[in-house]
Amino acid sequence: MAFLEARGLGRDFPGVTALDDVDIDVDLGRTHALVGENGAGKSTFVKLVTGTDRPTRGTIRIDGKDVAEHPEQFGLIAYVPQELSLFPHMTVTENLLMPFEKSGHRGLVRRKAMEIEAQGYLDRFGIEAAPSDLVRNISVPDQQLLQIARASTNTGMKVLILDEPTSSLTPIEVERVFRVIRDFHDRGVGVVFISHKMDEVFDIGHDYTVLRNGQKVEAGKLATTSEDNLIRAMSGEKLELGSAFRPTTARADAPALLTVERLSGERFENVSFNLHAGEILGFAGLVGSGRSEIMQTIFGYRKARGGRVTMDGAPWELGSTSASVGRGMLYLSEERKHHGIFPQLSLRENIGLSILDLTNSPLGIRARKENEAVDRIIDEYEIRTDSREKKISLLSGGNQQKAIIGRAMATDPRILIFDEPTKGIDVRTKAQIYAIMQSLAERGVGIILVSSEMDELRKCANRIITMHFGRMTGEFDTETTDNETLVGAIFSREAANV
Repeated sequence: MAFLEARGLGRDFPGVTALDDVDIDVDLGRTHALVGENGAGKSTFVKLVTGTDRPTRGTIRIDGKDVAEHPEQFGLIAYVPQELSLFPHMTVTENLLMPFEKSGHRGLVRRKAMEIEAQGYLDRFGIEAAPSDLVRNISVPDQQLLQIARASTNTGMKVLILDEPTSSLTPIEVERVFRVIRDFHDRGVGVVFISHKMDEVFDIGHDYTVLRNGQKVEAGKLATTSEDNLIRAMSGEKLELGSAFRPTTARADAPALLTVERLSGERFENVSFNLHAGEILGFAGLVGSGRSEIMQTIFGYRKARGGRVTMDGAPWELGSTSASVGRGMLYLSEERKHHGIFPQLSLRENIGLSILDLTNSPLGIRARKENEAVDRIIDEYEIRTDSREKKISLLSGGNQQKAIIGRAMATDPRILIFDEPTKGIDVRTKAQIYAIMQSLAERGVGIILVSSEMDELRKCANRIITMHFGRMTGEFDTETTDNETLVGAIFSREAANV
């Protein structure tokens, strides 16, 4: 008998069945990959087996006991969400061991003893931080590992559910997470690994279950199947994902649309590059290498410490997001839930806020014109929703991202900066977003793509700039450069081809 066993699991909501007749077995000491497109039912399953929601039908057994009669069994399951959920203004120790009762610290809090215990976890998980460090000051990969370490402070944990734990990590950082997962195997802990990255699923997984439209469509041993088969099971059709999405309109000899000269700021210095209309320019590097900080400085979120930027040869006003938007630049943040959408508003309202120039009148917003514009964007960008009035936070991550892109394009931008645009997005929607970026570039938009996925950069970018600890280490033509050269530049302090 499996340690975690779900039989005939179902969950209904008004007008929709989110999960229907799902069976899953999770064994200790193994990794079970749970895969499916956005909206397939993975999140609903997690809520049911962690006790945060109740099934409409079916049974869940943990260590042989039915949780309907023994709800305390949920305490044997730990969950690490995709989004970072740490307290940035508190210390590593406080984040790691809270709630103190669950980690065994009842009564008087002995800070020194807690820091000694925390150091043991930091060593075990390879977290490069001190117990007294504020979480906001440690790297994103270390924060991701800290979340996993925090789950393991639950001394009774026997199954760990990891939701997209590598969504914005580079291959080297992913391997750090995998070392931790293999250590869990050795300790007899079962792991449920939720991911859209098929190569990682096969690297770390033993067993798999595919969900589609709330139903289990396939399950088995990963050793007996293939990546193409999983993708086909997830989508219900064969997807061609191997082709390149590089714009054919890029011209290196064309005048520069955007010129950056010796720009310096927080976490980067002396950065220079050109962006041409009709091209996708990629930025590669480890998390913390300064890529996002460069883009946020150009856009006006952060202050520059030196250098200059011009657009069409005219000076660019640094430090002003409104000036950037006014001249046709938009920045699509990696953290779309925090910076990209208004989660409590509808899809219509989220899009409508960006097209007020088209819909406003002396008497207020013209509802008919707004609805027509929103519907046009929904159709053009294939946003899957049953209503324009649906709260945008209820859409899948991929559909939220397409809404953000459609909203941006309604303002006729000249430059779009995509920061990790496919983070946590399924393979089908990834291909759709790649095709959208290619189409936008071929319409003359200059696009900057920041990504931790080398395969994504190679598929989409005409040129790739590599970064290492805030410095440019290379600029490469994607067509003529191999992966080994690009990875070498990411880890090199020496500038090459710059």
